[in-house]
Amino acid sequence: MEDVINYLRKVRKGAMFLIDAPSGTGKGTIIKELMKRDDKLRFSVSVTTRPPRNNEVDGVDYYFISDEQYDKYKAEDAFYEYVDSQYGNRYATLRSEVDSFLNVGEDVIFDIDWVGARQMKEKAPDQVVTIYMLPPSIKELRRRLEGRKTDSQEVIDKRMGMVVDKLVHWQEFDYVVVCDTVEDTVEKIRRIISGERMKRVRQQEGLSTVVNKLIEESKNDK
Repeated sequence: MEDVINYLRKVRKGAMFLIDAPSGTGKGTIIKELMKRDDKLRFSVSVTTRPPRNNEVDGVDYYFISDEQYDKYKAEDAFYEYVDSQYGNRYATLRSEVDSFLNVGEDVIFDIDWVGARQMKEKAPDQVVTIYMLPPSIKELRRRLEGRKTDSQEVIDKRMGMVVDKLVHWQEFDYVVVCDTVEDTVEKIRRIISGERMKRVRQQEGLSTVVNKLIEESKNDK
């Protein structure tokens, strides 16, 4: 039995776990904790046309590319999703970056908004799992934003003003989790990931081999 389980783990197709939430909910913290506890999770490194900030490393924080390279990738349909603004910095997810993990049975986790999630679901519906994190309250959301001490009051007020625009898309997601405490939220999402990994669509190739072997064994069972 253990041999069969190990085989299925080796040939399983990876999945893409997309997480969105209003700013301040704790998405970045949750993703980091998930990756600490699961060595089969990989983080998707996006490409961007903006210059690197202090301490940002190419290939770790982002792949920093030119507008010309971005346009070339886009023309080649090399992106799973992209934000294509001609008036500012552009961002995208490279298919090759993600597929290099999926093809060896590793899962990829994304910090992504509903626009990108919608694009990726259209391109890879069987592989994409979307998770939306809700704050426990608007008051708590503001407290968390102010507690980070990284933004001015003006920026915080602007982020709070955009909360409703993000919340109205919650029904587009496969799962919705209220982010109360970090530990509770991490465990809820870990259970989601565990269940999704067991779905037939992610184990199709391995299960077909196992079932065919069982059928052959039954024919010889005299």
